[in-house]
Amino acid sequence: MDLNSASTIVLQVLTQATSQDTAVLKPAEEQLKQWETQPFFYSVLLNIFTNHSLDVNVRWLAVLYFKNGIDRYWRRVAPHALSEEEKTTLRAGLIANFNEPVNQIATQISVLIAKVARVDCPRQWPELIPTLLESVKVQDDLQQHRALLTLYHVTKTLASKRLAADRKLFYDLTSGIYSFACSLWNHHTDTFLQQICTGDETGATNSLERTLLSLKVLRKLTVHGFVEPHWNAEVMGFLHAVFERLKQFLECSRSIRAENLCRDRVEKTIILFTKVLLDFLDQHPFSFTSLIQRSLEFAVSYVFTEAGEGIVFEQFIVQCMNLIKMIVKNYAYKPSKNIEDSSPETLEAHKIKTAFFTYPTLMEICRRLVTHYFLLTKEELTMWEEDPEGFTVEETGGDSWKYSLRPCTEVLFIDIFHEYNQTLAPVLLEMVHSLQGSTNVEDTNAILIKDAVYNAVGLAAYELFDSVDFDQWFKNQLLAELQVSHNRYKPIRRRVIWLIGQWISVKFKSDLRPVLYETICNLLQDQDLVVRIETATTLKLTVDDFEFRTDQFLPYLESMFTLLFKLLQEVTECDTKMHVLHVLSCVIERVNIQIQPYVGCLVQYLPLLWKQSEEHNMLRCAILTTLIHLVQGLGADSKNLYPFLLPVIQLSTDVTQPPHVYLLEDGLELWLVTLENSPCLTPELLRIFQNMSALLELSSENLKNCFKIINAYIFLSSSEFLQMYASVLCQSFCSLLKDITTEGQVQVLKVVENVLKVNPVLGPQMFQPLLPSIFRGIIDGERYPVVMSTYLGIMGRVLLQNARFFSLLLSEMAHELGQESDQILGNMIEMWVDRMDNITQPERRKLSALALLSLLPSLNANIWRMMWAECGSFENKTRKLYRRPPVENKSRRKKDLQEEVRGKHSGRVTGIFTLESSKE
Repeated sequence: MDLNSASTIVLQVLTQATSQDTAVLKPAEEQLKQWETQPFFYSVLLNIFTNHSLDVNVRWLAVLYFKNGIDRYWRRVAPHALSEEEKTTLRAGLIANFNEPVNQIATQISVLIAKVARVDCPRQWPELIPTLLESVKVQDDLQQHRALLTLYHVTKTLASKRLAADRKLFYDLTSGIYSFACSLWNHHTDTFLQQICTGDETGATNSLERTLLSLKVLRKLTVHGFVEPHWNAEVMGFLHAVFERLKQFLECSRSIRAENLCRDRVEKTIILFTKVLLDFLDQHPFSFTSLIQRSLEFAVSYVFTEAGEGIVFEQFIVQCMNLIKMIVKNYAYKPSKNIEDSSPETLEAHKIKTAFFTYPTLMEICRRLVTHYFLLTKEELTMWEEDPEGFTVEETGGDSWKYSLRPCTEVLFIDIFHEYNQTLAPVLLEMVHSLQGSTNVEDTNAILIKDAVYNAVGLAAYELFDSVDFDQWFKNQLLAELQVSHNRYKPIRRRVIWLIGQWISVKFKSDLRPVLYETICNLLQDQDLVVRIETATTLKLTVDDFEFRTDQFLPYLESMFTLLFKLLQEVTECDTKMHVLHVLSCVIERVNIQIQPYVGCLVQYLPLLWKQSEEHNMLRCAILTTLIHLVQGLGADSKNLYPFLLPVIQLSTDVTQPPHVYLLEDGLELWLVTLENSPCLTPELLRIFQNMSALLELSSENLKNCFKIINAYIFLSSSEFLQMYASVLCQSFCSLLKDITTEGQVQVLKVVENVLKVNPVLGPQMFQPLLPSIFRGIIDGERYPVVMSTYLGIMGRVLLQNARFFSLLLSEMAHELGQESDQILGNMIEMWVDRMDNITQPERRKLSALALLSLLPSLNANIWRMMWAECGSFENKTRKLYRRPPVENKSRRKKDLQEEVRGKHSGRVTGIFTLESSKE
């Protein structure tokens, strides 16, 4: 069939695959999946998505199938890989022209070209880059844009390769096109600035798009295309030009109206300029040394002086602060304690930093951060009133400081204060002293300033340890602040209780804890929800502190727990309920069994909350955590929770239920805790063990908890449990041992050993399928000492506690291996004695000694002689390792061992296993 006929058929199926009717859609998808491995299928797709007269949805689907096929079949080693002939044709077709009119399809084509380039460029596709460079020079706007878009995606993809050979190829590519990329960027940037000045809005929009794309290309080339970029004049020239262009674009953004189409693109370009600097600093800190002074001057002037007023926008401020932070905190710029050990580059960078961060500069940065950026904004205050729960869910932690203004300002303050605390501590303390005493509730600005200053003191708590007497401040000032109940004073009440939470683990006398608990009880009844939620957070920090004393807390436990439960019922957002549940869990965990009189209300409420949170798995995780601590606190009384508790465990650990992805880890821990605190094994507890075989098949990181649960069942009621599940468990273990790590094998074998401990008569029969492999492992000399030691422990228990079964096992192994029983037994004893050194636990060494001794009455003369020789050899090795003890001590030990075995075996023990016994 020729390509034209094939194109018609494929086009028809692709059209069906865009249908909303599943009866049409599903067969079409199946057909396309079958064609994926057919020769020239991708040539047909290329013809379809490059035909601009066809339906856009069909072309879109064609390009997606093509892109996915590259991932699966382009590499030569891939199953059903494309032929070299077809790949050559496809490569030529992909860069034949760059005139795709639909933006979304053009982007997908650029991405798939980049995917091919990742594998083939430049060795199999040397013409790609020259073709792209020629195409970006043409006058046609559409073709120029599409070629530039493709050049960006190709550059981005090649820059992401990390193997040394690939890095070398990218360095070579960069050196060949960097000058052209710089001139291209400068050309489009100048064109945009001219057009925006003349009011050509349409032309300016097109030029700005090309400016953005060429800058993206330059960013990848500059950051990843050079080993030591500071030696390249063009690179450093471009980076210095970035500052000039930033100023031009910032002025330009001020002159552009908010409704102008270019406004968003201009701001996006400004952010991209800052990303160039940030990425270069991150990848090449020493090459950035010559830019430190200019970067700091630029960022500080726009963010911390009047120069930025009316020009800067939030995301730009964040980027500038990140630039300052990365320079301040960069370890490459910090000299060693011994200056002689520091590199000249480090010393030079440190010198520049020190010269810039003078006292006036640091003081202005600190004051500006606290009195300007730390202030609660009108939007935040409005949110406080309209959505208090949303206000309390602060965007903190992780990398939020990279993108959000408030976390960014706080992280910058912490880093600068840590680096220059000797300079900044007096500045901050002066601000604190100026705010002593009560603040007029009608003066909103004064309240917000105090809130900001207290925020700074909390963030710098560790740095201010020696400078602030927090206990005195708490008694003389902060307690009084918390007693002001006026509604307008709520920012201070919220901030002060937060501040105490920050200092509780830094400096807070134990004697003041009861006063704090009483204060927390009062604030948990505050009229404002935000204050109550913040108080709950501080309670958690207080209870979770190392110096927490239960006896101080118990008088307040009932009221605290009641108020927290009331708060849990009051809040409606999932995140807030999770937060309050974590506080309750922490309290329950710390007071343990003393929580029992007060949990009735919570126990009644949790089933309702569990039902309401059916669509919120993270809230259910919090409920599981609370239940874990609740069961531990209730102990044996937790059996009253079983009607709710066991269905929860059942759902959380059932791998056929979708929620198990979120709930499994906490569900297993709850299951284990429930068993540990159960007074007896109930039929319902037995029933949920049906989930275990599927969990063992997962072989996930939760296996350790699974083994703990199995052991708990064994110790709780071995007979009843093993009668129901021994065969299933044995089957799972046999499967598991074939594909598990050494540590996992030991865990499985320890479970088997525990079964033999608690049920020595029936245990060996129940786990009989496992024992031959253990026997073979001993005879073959298992090479891992820990596994061998466990093998010997299991076989020792079978031999010592169930000799009849051992005899049957020995006969079975003799039949399987085609040898005499005495020969098999002799081989086992030989290996056992030889590997006694593998057994490190005294209990297991004693077990092995007793097991071997139990064989003596039944051994024939040949095995006697062999065992005599082996034991003598073992004793000689032992004597070389240990100094001979005094005669009287040796005699006493010999006598003790004789007494231990005399009641069970005839003969007299001397040395270690050397025997004086009646003849066979």
